[in-house]
Amino acid sequence: MFRILFLLSVAKVGAQSSTLAVSDSLYADGNYALAINEYAKEGSYSAQLQIARAYNAMGNYDKALVQYDNIVQKNSSHVLAKYELGKLYLKLKKYGAARLVFSELAEKNNLNPEYFYYLGEALKELNLFPEGIAAYKKSVKLDSTHLRSIFQLGKYYVMQRERDSVLKYVNKGLNFYENDVSLINLKALANYNDNLIWLALPYFERLVELGEHKEYIFEEMGYSYFAMAKYEKAKEAYENLLTFDEENPVALFGIGSAYSKLQQLDSAKIYIKKSIEVQKVVLDKEYNALARLAVEQNDLELAIKYYERAFIEDPSGYLYKYEVCLLTDQHYKKPEKSLKCYEEYLNKFGGKKDYFSEFTSKRIVELKEEIHMDTP
Repeated sequence: MFRILFLLSVAKVGAQSSTLAVSDSLYADGNYALAINEYAKEGSYSAQLQIARAYNAMGNYDKALVQYDNIVQKNSSHVLAKYELGKLYLKLKKYGAARLVFSELAEKNNLNPEYFYYLGEALKELNLFPEGIAAYKKSVKLDSTHLRSIFQLGKYYVMQRERDSVLKYVNKGLNFYENDVSLINLKALANYNDNLIWLALPYFERLVELGEHKEYIFEEMGYSYFAMAKYEKAKEAYENLLTFDEENPVALFGIGSAYSKLQQLDSAKIYIKKSIEVQKVVLDKEYNALARLAVEQNDLELAIKYYERAFIEDPSGYLYKYEVCLLTDQHYKKPEKSLKCYEEYLNKFGGKKDYFSEFTSKRIVELKEEIHMDTP
């Protein structure tokens, strides 16, 4: 009798193994629908998890959520299923649910940097910046090579214009991945935003060496080369900028100015005249220069007025409006006044979906909370 039961048990295990092998093969080939049918014949945890993964892979997220949730509800010790469920919540922009999942995972295992990174991602999307930054920092503390957390910290501090903090984290990342273009870009911007162009320039050059071909890089390289009296290189940078838009007045004027410094006066005239032809006469650059001088002299009220004038001259100059809001926030420390400015910025430029829009959105949430807390 024992021999018969043993043989039946062996036969059953063999059948299960065969079924899983077929299912895994179908899954590996991307034949998810058939794979799900085969996995459904199994009752094991691994088969159920693969069904959830298959639904996720084929884009049937509703069924994937149900499957993951069933696994987690039946046995909360299955942390892998819970981890994947949290990532799916993030993908579907269910940030509150993702926050709960990764908070629980991090509480049970506070040595896993991935849990804190994804917790930071959820908190960031919920506009809970202090908590999100703390989560990213915890991730880096646990794993000093956690590149995604390092990048998020660096990006945050670039927006905050805290150069020392940017370099603290970005340098940590570059120590083990020296060619990461995202980190190099953050380091270049941190220095450039502080007018340390001689420090920023090598990093912009490195970005170009690594194949980055973007307008802002060449524009800022051209400006930096020109300021450092490297006029031939400035001309080359502005020529690269011109490849994006042959009527770019900044590029045309930059080339003309470089030719002027190189004593090639006829060429200088041609490009400067072209720059005049393609643009209306505006004085935003002049007001911008005066605003920067006012900031250096710590006269923020005057700087705000000049940035406002620059914005009037060039209503498409989103950075001028951003500076108005940022300095208003710093100088007046009146939440209602700051909130109005940031909302005006977001209404006009929020569609750009860049760093500045992201920061503005989060600052609006913070200000509304401040106003609400101060309201009796």
